[in-house]
Amino acid sequence: MEFSYDVVVVGGGHAGCEAAAASGTLGFKTLLISMDLNKLAQMSCNPAVGGIAKGQIVREIDALGGFMGRVTDESSIQFRMLNRSKGPAMWSPRSQCDRMVFSQKWRETLESIDKVDFWQDSVTDLIIDHSKVDGVITQMGVKIFAKKVILTTGTFMNGLIHIGSIQLKGGRISEPASYGITEKLFSAGFRTGRMKTGTPVRVDARSVNFKGLLEQKGEDGYYKFSYLPGSNRKLKQRSCYLTYTNESVHNILYSKLNESPMFNGTIQSLGPRYCPSIETKIVTFSDKDSHQLYLEPEGENTIEYYLNGFSSSLPMDTQFEALKYVQGLEHAVFLRPGYAIEYDYFDPTQLNNTLETKLLKNLYFAGQINGTTGYEEAAAQGIIAAINACLAIDNKDPFVLKRDEAYIGVLIDDLVTKGVDEPYRMFTSRAEYRILLRQDDADQRLTPKGYSIGLATKERFDLLQEKLKFRDGLIDFMKNLSIKGSDVDKYLSSVGSTTLSQGIKLIDLISRPQVKLNELISILPSLFNYCESFPSNRKDEIIESAEILIKYRGYINRERLIADKLKRLENIKIRGKFNYNDLHTISTEGRQKLSKVNPETIGQASRISGVSPSDINVLLVLLGR
Repeated sequence: MEFSYDVVVVGGGHAGCEAAAASGTLGFKTLLISMDLNKLAQMSCNPAVGGIAKGQIVREIDALGGFMGRVTDESSIQFRMLNRSKGPAMWSPRSQCDRMVFSQKWRETLESIDKVDFWQDSVTDLIIDHSKVDGVITQMGVKIFAKKVILTTGTFMNGLIHIGSIQLKGGRISEPASYGITEKLFSAGFRTGRMKTGTPVRVDARSVNFKGLLEQKGEDGYYKFSYLPGSNRKLKQRSCYLTYTNESVHNILYSKLNESPMFNGTIQSLGPRYCPSIETKIVTFSDKDSHQLYLEPEGENTIEYYLNGFSSSLPMDTQFEALKYVQGLEHAVFLRPGYAIEYDYFDPTQLNNTLETKLLKNLYFAGQINGTTGYEEAAAQGIIAAINACLAIDNKDPFVLKRDEAYIGVLIDDLVTKGVDEPYRMFTSRAEYRILLRQDDADQRLTPKGYSIGLATKERFDLLQEKLKFRDGLIDFMKNLSIKGSDVDKYLSSVGSTTLSQGIKLIDLISRPQVKLNELISILPSLFNYCESFPSNRKDEIIESAEILIKYRGYINRERLIADKLKRLENIKIRGKFNYNDLHTISTEGRQKLSKVNPETIGQASRISGVSPSDINVLLVLLGR
């Protein structure tokens, strides 16, 4: 049996769903192949979306016209804006989700896109002809030809689960692994490796004593992930609960470290530095008497809780025994143990920044196959891979986000330029232009781009224009409104700000750090009346956007100047202009790294680890000649 499609997406996780949705929305005949169509966008680990820097990525996906933000809002059972005590560059949205509703909403979303078809099967081979991929072959012997193939295989390629001495072949607990693709690509010359991730125990809430645990409620404000007004939280909101490990827990874990595959040599692969197992925590941070554990609900009504902070590959009886000494879990009943999983990935420096592979045309990688970790990072790669696959079919210019345009740009540039030596996770510290990449302005940065390629709808684009019109109008209004001390001195004294000795423009008053625009609206009738003209469901968003621009305009302008100065290096193309091995004025390491990565531009070359500033200067001199 044979089929033919424009785009075939292999894998139904977060990268695969976002890729299939983008390809279908752009009007290309798309097939999504998954081993289990009932588990699309499965939340294999914690039932949450967003967090530090990850939340910004989800807002960027949404701004481009993707779906993760909308699905998250519709399945949210708790929302929080993290880092509110810091500046807006650090604000990061996070949502606890009902993981079953999340998966269901993703399936409904994909089924609503006419151009997306589905096939439940496992891909075991690729159809390769003269250094290009023409399709895939499945376990059931089906040949599916395609103009472009996007691999989003997650943890399933040669997946191996570890629970103490028990080893199970699988991509997730009780789900089979995938075989054949790694071997095929290795024979085609790809560099491959193994990585490890893990997940904690699941707890029956009926057996938990929540008294004495610190309850962590969500926020009731207007914040959400999607910029579209119709995307709202509709489910019952639930709390998370904080508890701690202690010396007794640590002693039990210490006594069984020799049974942990992480410490007895069974697992040799690379694990995530920033999401370590509980075994790694007690060894690495041996001076700490306790570690935080969060009990997080897995759904709106389910009894199942996820124990965040207790990832483990120890034998299940050791895990359960140790947890009996944790406050609240003394009589806990567990639904399943934590486990570690090893899987195959491919060195992402083998990719172009379109996420097409350098060795084989028409083949794209997205998600954990590239050595990343996290739903958000995967989804971001999925949407970019699909956009570029579709543009290539139409012989259009590639879609590449720069580091000063999006966290997604930082993510992909880091992968294809630097590679990975551990599962890659996005942090705000990875972005040198954080003040330009805020969560509040992702629509302003990316919706015009998404609209220009046909992914973001006209409705979304018009909503952005409406928001900018009202925001800029508010800023102009405040530039022209004079304020006297008698209007605001009482308020200024209450917030610890200097009272006025003479009248000033309202915009200068807003620049003070102690002064809040929302609070001034309530005491200045003319400002209140002006803001009443805003759409009621967007008023808070417009007001906050204006306030951020006013308070942080100096920082924003300075960072934009720096980004623009450095951007000239991004426009100097060098791929194909040098045989780096012949450039002996460049350091040996520099020659090796430049040959390996084969950077597109001088800017990308300057970010390769091991390429020094003097190496870059040599390239610039040679280009000048």
